[in-house]
Amino acid sequence: MSENQIKYLRKNKKLSQKELAERMGITQQAVAKWESGKSLPDTNMLKKLALFFDTTVDHILLGAENTANSFKTAVQSLTDTVSIPIIGTVKAGFNALALNDDFGYEYANVRDPENYFFLIVKGDSMEPHIKDGDLALVHKQNTLEDGDLGVIVYGDNEGTLKRFIKSGNAIILQPFNSMYDAKVLTGDELNDVYIAGKVVETRTQW
Repeated sequence: MSENQIKYLRKNKKLSQKELAERMGITQQAVAKWESGKSLPDTNMLKKLALFFDTTVDHILLGAENTANSFKTAVQSLTDTVSIPIIGTVKAGFNALALNDDFGYEYANVRDPENYFFLIVKGDSMEPHIKDGDLALVHKQNTLEDGDLGVIVYGDNEGTLKRFIKSGNAIILQPFNSMYDAKVLTGDELNDVYIAGKVVETRTQW
């Protein structure tokens, strides 16, 4: 897909990114990522965009370049991968986990996309391996094996990405950055621990 094709169509309709996002029922960040080439709209959204701009999906994918190579690359990307929502935070709700702050979508090659989400990593506690702003692909599950990298919610009800270590009657949340201390949860603290999922991949692209 030409990086600027959606931008071209949007400007031709004299719309801002925010206005297009409102018409499509998505976030402005998602539109910005399409226009910068960082992600593609999913199949349903492509159809919606084509209808809105009174054009075809092929035209949106091909863009002004209209080359066989760009078409092949775009179609290959859509058929091999699926869109996964990006969120900013993971929080504990009433008897459940709430995924908050929609930041659009990213593509991943998974069989059951409904069981995954991307999380934007915050802070530097997992450096040097995982940096602030990286994307973590998380498989939704409520258990972790000793040594897994997971998203765990505790205490202040906001998720943290740490290595999960089970030690006797305690849970240790271990950062990679040696400047940070591990968090040890014991006793009644264990009653407030929620596991949001297991990190299966991280991406540096922010």
